[in-house]
Amino acid sequence: MAKRYKRILLKVSGEALMGEKEYGIDPAVLNRFSEEIQQVQKTGVEIGIVIGGGNIYRGVENSSDGVDKVTGDHMGMLATMINGLALQSALEHRGVFTRLLTPITMEEIAEPFIRRRAIRHLQKGRVVIFGAGTGNPYFTTDTAAALRAVEIGADVIIKGTRVDGVYDCDPEKNRKAFMFKEISYKEVLEKDLKVMDLTAITLCKENLMPIIVFNMNKSGNLKKIVMGERVGTIVSSRRTPARK
Repeated sequence: MAKRYKRILLKVSGEALMGEKEYGIDPAVLNRFSEEIQQVQKTGVEIGIVIGGGNIYRGVENSSDGVDKVTGDHMGMLATMINGLALQSALEHRGVFTRLLTPITMEEIAEPFIRRRAIRHLQKGRVVIFGAGTGNPYFTTDTAAALRAVEIGADVIIKGTRVDGVYDCDPEKNRKAFMFKEISYKEVLEKDLKVMDLTAITLCKENLMPIIVFNMNKSGNLKKIVMGERVGTIVSSRRTPARK
């Protein structure tokens, strides 16, 4: 089966790396994620990754008082760099060439983000990890994912979560929650479905960047998506099919 996408932007939350831990990185989860990414990379798909930092910043937050918003966001950016370094190391142990890019200067551990350089790395088959969000406070890693996807000309944003797709309510609290197979940007905003934040969804809508939301914890799901199988929920400009 031929791959459906040439270039993807994978968005993974920092919390996904915790596994069963309260915060931090679960080595087993990190190893499994790197294996899934390696399988996709072997198909020839060009992969960019934006990873959150909630698994680390939440630990800091629990022991800190009085941290202002801007300082907290800067701490979160540094947390994404820690996760990025961990994922980079796990991938390179598997023989996958990677580059970690950041909009914040830290030359000793990562390359500066330059759009053309990022695209060139992707063209050479390297997995590119985008750390430190947008480099600005008040912008989430969801927004960073949407921005980087547009900048590198990705075909799709693939957002890994711990549920199977986009639901009309929380499926972990309501067993009767309805999962959408397809839904439009407009409906996501109108229904306030929390797929990504308002800025990220708006950026995707304006640039017709499709989003696929899927369960990252189910082995093989990521590869199935890039090979064209229907997994999770597609968010695009198309209207949602009527419920049967």
